Amino acid sequence: MAKAATSDYNASSIQVMEGLEAVRRRPGMYIGSTGERGLHHLVYEIVDNAVDEAMAGFCTRVDITIEPGNWVTVEDDGRGIPVDKHKKTGLSALETVMTVLHAGGKFEGSGYKVSGGLHGVGASVVNALSTELSVDVLRDGKVHRQVYSEGKPQGKLTSSKAPKGQADATGTKVRWLADAKIFENLNYDFETLVHRFRESAYLNKGLWIRLIDQRGPEDLVSADNAGAELDGEEDGASENGRDIPHDTPAASAAAPGLPREMNFYFEGGIRSYVRYLSREREVLHPVPFAVEREIDDTVVEVALQYTNALSEHVYAFCNTINTIDGGSHLTGFRSALTRSLNDYARKNKLLGDKDPNLSGEDVRDGLTAVISVKLGEPQFEGQTKTRLGNPEVKAQVESAVGEGLVEYLEGHQREARRIIEKCLTSARAREAARKARDLVVRKGALDGATLPGTLADCTERDPANSELFIVEGPSAGGSAKAGRDRRTQAILPLRGKILNVEKARLDKLLAHDSFRILITALGAGIGDDFAVDKVRYHKIIIMTDADVDGAHIRTLLLTFFFRYMPQLIDEGFLYIAQPPLFRVQVGKKATWLFSDAELERWVGKQKDGAKYSLQRYKGLGEMNADQLWDTTMDPEVRTLLKVEVDSDLAKLDHEADDIFTKLMGDDVAARRKFIESHANEVVNLDV
Repeated sequence: MAKAATSDYNASSIQVMEGLEAVRRRPGMYIGSTGERGLHHLVYEIVDNAVDEAMAGFCTRVDITIEPGNWVTVEDDGRGIPVDKHKKTGLSALETVMTVLHAGGKFEGSGYKVSGGLHGVGASVVNALSTELSVDVLRDGKVHRQVYSEGKPQGKLTSSKAPKGQADATGTKVRWLADAKIFENLNYDFETLVHRFRESAYLNKGLWIRLIDQRGPEDLVSADNAGAELDGEEDGASENGRDIPHDTPAASAAAPGLPREMNFYFEGGIRSYVRYLSREREVLHPVPFAVEREIDDTVVEVALQYTNALSEHVYAFCNTINTIDGGSHLTGFRSALTRSLNDYARKNKLLGDKDPNLSGEDVRDGLTAVISVKLGEPQFEGQTKTRLGNPEVKAQVESAVGEGLVEYLEGHQREARRIIEKCLTSARAREAARKARDLVVRKGALDGATLPGTLADCTERDPANSELFIVEGPSAGGSAKAGRDRRTQAILPLRGKILNVEKARLDKLLAHDSFRILITALGAGIGDDFAVDKVRYHKIIIMTDADVDGAHIRTLLLTFFFRYMPQLIDEGFLYIAQPPLFRVQVGKKATWLFSDAELERWVGKQKDGAKYSLQRYKGLGEMNADQLWDTTMDPEVRTLLKVEVDSDLAKLDHEADDIFTKLMGDDVAARRKFIESHANEVVNLDV
């Protein structure tokens, strides 16, 4: 290929994109994607500006309205964006904030002592990616207004007298329509926004957040009921309590249907959050422990509660940002928790002189906790802000939690004893699991060194090109083995009843044949010892019957993977096969249908009186090998559902965790309520 002359590559070859043009050219760099995630990110950016005002002590409420046509309005009662002339840009401060990247009140330290949005790109990015956007600022007895299109002002800033009775009021209202040329669709998901703003309200006690959806059926993907979540937060108070400050407008819960409305207000802050997170489990102490301290200008808030769960559920935040990878605040919390509980147990003779200390894992089993720190200069590791790096925060959190927890344990002897007993039970179970693991390791039964006899392995040795089908019983296993592609597809039939790991610890799991065989076949260990890079197959496919029993087995397996091998889900290695439910034949032409709805549509397309034969498959074993290959296993035509945890749309990990707790835990009432609430979402139902 001929090279261009050097003279052709000069200053004129370097493109300079003016204003917000770079944002419109590469939106993914600023909001992550142009799909649902990015669309919702627009709302978060504007609301986070209002939340920053709340953290600074100048905002008490935020109203978010999704309007017909997918317009969005966010209104707050903060100080209002300044409108005086900016010395550097020569524009009004409002226009500077809305049109210049990295412009805002969060850099010099004078505008905000604490802020979550440090990059200063939020409002301007939303402006750039909107077909139309308007800002109304209420301050100084006036309403200041400016309108933009694709980030460009459509006129000068105008000012008019504030409405009667609002001469002393302040606030900002932003209304925009996302650009349909940039985003894949403009359908905001109500539940996704509910999850996000519930979290924001918990982390900012006393802040009222109202979300209203005014869209009609033509705008919506789905519809939900409305409600209110309000908390007066007295010890023992209901999460839906009505102890609301007299100067706060009463919350309204719209009738089922449209419009939908949710109100969030929690005076208890993260203590209420912990109670909410523990709501599906049996708690060891009804009132969560909570501590709040200000140390060297860092505000430390921690709340925790112990439950009967077998795993920990701990969430760490810095300036309301969910630091999912932890950091110095989480390290300080864990250190203080382990030390405090060991000191108390030794002092009160709950640990013998010869007993080893409780480990960090022992004291975190069944723990639900929220750690929230607010500081002026957070040091996040990475652009995604998923880990806090400030070293001084470790000591600050450790001090606050250590002092507060000692006071709590000494003042609540009965609760303290129950917590220590829970930790001791975890320690004994962990030791039993270690011995069981050591035993099976010595037999070569966890690392894949000696593959189980029931496994029909594939000849391919590259995990990226290998698939493992997990099927129920020898009958389905026989059809799958006969119909598979032996080069790339391995078959593992499971026999007997599968253990519900939601109710059993690791030592019981390792003693169970089906799971021990499955762990061996995967060859990557389990739990804390699991190494995803050693997994022998990069497609692990659950293939069960298309009936209720098959769905139950599938749920048991999903629970196992979620609890003990979550990395498989994170890496995108876990799938669910979609076998057909019906075979219909007209003449010599056969059609496979995968649900009752598909059958109804197919029958509806036939001429009146047309003859056809119908076969319903209760199980995979009823299909011969060729049929199973043609419908469910052939990579060219099959349908596989990838198993994912939907945290991308601001749904926290605890939402997925709660689903497994409801479906597989001991609370029958919660399980019934969940099934009744979601019964209309079932596609295949065999009664």
